Amino acid sequence: MTRTHRLAVLSAAAFCCTVPGAALAQSATAGSNAQTRCSALSNVKLANTTIESAMPIPAKADEATLTGDVPGYPAFCRVVARVRSAPGSDIGVELWLPAEGWTGVFHGNGSGGFAGSFALGYSGMAEGLRRGFATATTDAGTAPATPLEGEALIGQPRKWRDWGRLSTHVMTTTGKALTKAFYGREARKSYYTGCSTGGQMGLIEALYYPQDYDGILVGAPVMNRTWGHAAVLWNYAAANREPGRVLSDAKLKLLNDAAIATCWKQGHALAGDRFIMDPLSCRFDPQILQCKAAPSANCLTEGEVATARAFYSGPTSSTGDRSFYGWLPGSEMPDTFGWSFLQKPIKDAPPFGGLFKWVFGTDWDWKGFDFDRDMPLVDERLDAIVNDATRGSLADYAARGGKLIVFHGLADTLVPPEQSVAFFDRHAAQIGDPARLGENARLFMAPGMMHCGGGTGPDAFNATLGIPPRPPSDDPQHDLFSALIAWAEEGKAPDRITATRFADAGSGKIAMQRPLCPWPQRAVYRGTGSTDAASSFRCETPGKARGER
Repeated sequence: MTRTHRLAVLSAAAFCCTVPGAALAQSATAGSNAQTRCSALSNVKLANTTIESAMPIPAKADEATLTGDVPGYPAFCRVVARVRSAPGSDIGVELWLPAEGWTGVFHGNGSGGFAGSFALGYSGMAEGLRRGFATATTDAGTAPATPLEGEALIGQPRKWRDWGRLSTHVMTTTGKALTKAFYGREARKSYYTGCSTGGQMGLIEALYYPQDYDGILVGAPVMNRTWGHAAVLWNYAAANREPGRVLSDAKLKLLNDAAIATCWKQGHALAGDRFIMDPLSCRFDPQILQCKAAPSANCLTEGEVATARAFYSGPTSSTGDRSFYGWLPGSEMPDTFGWSFLQKPIKDAPPFGGLFKWVFGTDWDWKGFDFDRDMPLVDERLDAIVNDATRGSLADYAARGGKLIVFHGLADTLVPPEQSVAFFDRHAAQIGDPARLGENARLFMAPGMMHCGGGTGPDAFNATLGIPPRPPSDDPQHDLFSALIAWAEEGKAPDRITATRFADAGSGKIAMQRPLCPWPQRAVYRGTGSTDAASSFRCETPGKARGER
């Protein structure tokens, strides 16, 4: 399925949820029994829960259009509920229940950014519905916030807690109860998928609610929420505190070309690739591009070099000590959520800066923020509320046989890739053996992929994402969601996943395929065969894996 195909699925989902009159007028196609059971869900009584709607949605046939094939969807029951279990808490849950052919699986989905709506869960829900799963998402209890703006949550610590810890479990228990009410039986298996904030939500489930899901698939998970936002603020300040330091798209291209060339010379990239295979091992200093005479389009000014260095280093203290992670060589791209995004204001403020207003109030001004002085205050106020993914243990989840897959793009510029490596290193140390951890949890790092998808590397390997195209096959060798299910139900651990890059958005023509290997293994070129073919690579463990910083 192409990217256009996926977007069409989401458009269909949006249609069914915004035109209830049309849906009800045609709902006879969903079957009268399913309609009756769906409508009856409005009367289900759950603690602290209001069922706002329970609506049969009719099936829609596939449709051929001038812009490509638009897929249909099966008939389902759409339920919207709100759970208000404490003062200030108001968690929204949306659930899609297949009218026919339920496979006995419950499927939870995460959100993104500050959340605040159901929309970011629809991509995963569309995939779950396609597979015959009962599938749910949540607004994380943060409405009326939006994914990019959190100012609406100033002075609402309970909403911070729902966003940082509680809302996914509420979605899961509520969704499972309504699923049982609709089908008359418990789900036999439960899976979770999400990326970014949705990745954090999945880790919280594995760490603190191990009985909720048999398998959890998360990408680019936010873990240290306070310092993650601080890293974005650090980037923005580096580019904007002084004039002449913003990196234009042309300068980002210059920087990216130099980073790839440098890493290729060090043996961490392949000739002809537009991405770096192993940026974690590459050392690149943007000073090699600094203008030696008058500024020009072919060099970086001293201020531009300083900005680039700040992006690579991440936040550092006044004494030069590293406080958090930075971005890796090869991530210097102007794409959506790339380096250009990190330099541009949203309503005259840094991206995701609303979190700092929770601590310092509506008059907070980024220009006066001092990392040495102010970050201890941010952590004192928020760490215990929003950073639970930095704590906890996977021991109970592993003991009950749960399976966790984490993936992360090595060109991510919203959530530092090294944070995921550090997470696995930390939990391997807790368990006492990386091999034992690998029996229940595996990490796959994706060269050239940006935040949850996009970038210049192969990024099609997860059918639930909605950002890159669907993989060319739903089998466990090409699709991480199918690989998770095969691991949980058949005991087939994923030892290698084929990631695909398509030539364009519409033709389905494959331009390149590369293997993703379970950390700490990396994909290594065999020395013969096309570098566009996954068969030309093997998974190999380097002499020494990168440790936690």
